[in-house]
Order: sequence, then structure tokens, then C-alpha cells
Amino acid sequence: MKRLLTIFLSLFALVTFAQTKSVVKSPPLSEGSPISLGMSPERLDRIDTMLKESINSGDVPGAIALVARNGKIVYHKAFGMADNESGRVLKRDDIFRIASQTKAITATAVMMLWEEGKFRLDDPIENYIPEFKNGQVLDTYSDADGTYTTTPVSTPITIRHLLTHTSGIGYGVIDGDERFKKIYDKAGVTDLFTTKNISIEESVKKLAKLPLHHNPGEKFTYSEGLDVLGYFIEIVSGMPFDEFFRTRIFDPLEMKDTWFYLPKEKHSRLVSVQHKVDGKWKKYPVTFYDTNYPITGAKRFFSGGAGLSSTVKDYATFLQMYLNGGELNGVRILSRKTIETMMGLQFDNVWDDKGSHYGLAYRVVNQTGQNMGAQGSIGTFSWGGYFNTQYFADPKEKIIGIIFKQTQGPTTDQTRWKFSQLVWSSIDD
Repeated sequence: MKRLLTIFLSLFALVTFAQTKSVVKSPPLSEGSPISLGMSPERLDRIDTMLKESINSGDVPGAIALVARNGKIVYHKAFGMADNESGRVLKRDDIFRIASQTKAITATAVMMLWEEGKFRLDDPIENYIPEFKNGQVLDTYSDADGTYTTTPVSTPITIRHLLTHTSGIGYGVIDGDERFKKIYDKAGVTDLFTTKNISIEESVKKLAKLPLHHNPGEKFTYSEGLDVLGYFIEIVSGMPFDEFFRTRIFDPLEMKDTWFYLPKEKHSRLVSVQHKVDGKWKKYPVTFYDTNYPITGAKRFFSGGAGLSSTVKDYATFLQMYLNGGELNGVRILSRKTIETMMGLQFDNVWDDKGSHYGLAYRVVNQTGQNMGAQGSIGTFSWGGYFNTQYFADPKEKIIGIIFKQTQGPTTDQTRWKFSQLVWSSIDD
């Protein structure tokens, strides 16, 4: 009976708030001639040279790069190996774990519900997840027995805090503070991605009882806030988180290769996570997580901060929707005014270079960043993922750049900054 009720509520939510048609109809991404789009083919070829050299020198095992301008793909190539041990060659439509690039999609889902008038950005999260009431900030911690003392928060965590990593929540096993690693582990909080049989609801409710790094809004601390928002989306929408993504974002945008857990027919396209062992690329072993999480395990934990896998083409489609002001192929995902809010200065002084500010889940280039070079125009937004994936999108130049790799551990990889530099220098108009 409960299952039937969930299905009914999901269908009701889909019918009531399905994505609206737009008076604008931008075409889906397709291949285009670099010359006709103001890009130099010869200069784009420098990306070939750079990536081949990086693979030959052992910096990365393989990479796929994509460049698009004005809604047309002008560069999309794969180099190297998807799995060195088996000799599997990397192909353009192979699937990568995009980890923290999931955050942008979760933030988009949050703002879609915000556009429906479901909540205000400065609403306390405890209004929707009561377990966050009576929040506490860590005061003292004992290494001897793991006990700690706390002080009450000065202000409750808001939805805006969760979107901007200013909530004070930490990131467990990858947290920079060893105390929080131990506290989260002892409490059984799940970080990032997992094959374990746990839901985001179960993990978030455990997380809600734990102390914060600092008072909400006080400073930037990279966190599991987007996982909290994944559960929040379930509560507000009345739909399972993965179903919301599928029906409200992926299907309308025709992102057919973006999943938390891959359908069986897509398993063979998943790229291996690799690391260097005695100068050779090997599959990364099971540590606090199993890298096969997109295809094995309980498949119940839908991480809003790190759980998705995708292709460069699918992610470029998502970014193109943003460059179009929230629309693609006649479907309106977000209003352009909402995107202005998301890219606006929400929190400053996050990075030492002073070249950007933080919006609602995006790093956004400012005047200083533009002047530094190879970061795009003012307003260019970007982020990356735990397994060595990166993207940027420039609203002024209408350019998207994506480079996906799958590595862990120390590397000599410099493809990120080189790729960015080569893309901007390829503009020829």
C-alpha cells in the first residue's frame, strides 16, 4: 500500500509540475564547423597534441575532451585507455564517475522547486528535516575516547547555507579536520558514494545530530550539504531523488547516459578508476568505498553531492541549458533570472587567488580571474569531480569546455589548466 501511495504521489507531482514548454526553442547540441563558430581548427588541434603527450608521459591513462560554442560541438575526441590492464580503448561515449559535478545538478533541482514557490532560500532546513533542530558547534574533542563538547549554534542552517557550503557541516572521510573524520565514522554517516545498503534519508538523519565545524554562514567549509539537499528534494517534491532527476531533468534534456546506478546494458561503458603502481596504470583498489559503486551493491544511496556517472556529451547538454538561460529544445528547466541568482556572489574570499566568488554550487570568475588569464570571461562558472573530471562554461563567449579522466592518488597530471588555456586561445573571431 505504501509503495502504491508513493507511485501515486510521484505521478501527481510529475503531472502537476512537469517541466514547462518555452517560447524559446534552442536546438539540442550537435556537431558544428569550428571555422563557422569562430574557433580555429589548427589551434583546437593543439589539444590533441597536449593530451597525447600527457598520456605518453604517463600523466593520465586516457581522457575525453569536448568543446562547444553557440550550441555546436566543435571538438569531441577520446585518447588513451579506458582500462589499461584489459587493453580497453577509451571511446567518446564512455561513462565516467563525475562525483562532485553532481552538485550542480542537485542545485538545479533545488532551484526548480524554489521556482515553484515551495520554499525560500533562507528558510531553516529544520523546517523540513526536524532532526536539524537545536544544532551544535564542536567545542572540544578528546582523542583518547572520541567524546566531545559543543555549544549551541547562533543561527540555524538554511537552504542557502547548504548550497554555498557555509552550513558548518563537514565531509567525513575527506574532511580536512581529523576530528570530524572520526566523529562521522563513529556515527555511521555515509560519505560521497557507497555500495552499502543505506538511503540518503538514513544518512542525513544521522548527520543532523552531529556537531558543526562553525556557526552557519560564518565561513566556507566544503561539505555534505548537497547530500542533505538530496533528501530535502525528496521531502519537498514527494518523489524519490533519483526519480526527480530522471523525470524532471534527464529525460527532458535527453541525458540518457546520466545515472546514479547504471542500467546493465551500460555497464561495459564505465571507465575504470586507475592509479599508478610501479609506473603502470592499475585499477584502483577498494578503500573506504568500492569504485564499482555505479554497477554493484545495494544501489540505494543517491548522493546529491557526488553520486552520478555521465558522459561528456550529456554533461555538455546540461551546461548548454545554462548557457541558453535555462532552456533547451523548447523545454524550460530554469528561468534566466534564477540562473542570475545562482551565479551571483553568494560567498566571497573562498580561494586565495581572489579570482572568483562562490554562487549557488558554482565557482564563478570575477574581474580579477578574467585578468589572470585562461579562466574565461567574467561570469564563467566551473567545478570538477573527485575522480579527475572538470568543466567550465562561459556565458559571454557561449563556450563549454569539458575534460574527463578517471584517476585517484598522486599524479603529474596538468591537463586541466592546459586544456583551459588551449580552449580560450582557440577563439578566432
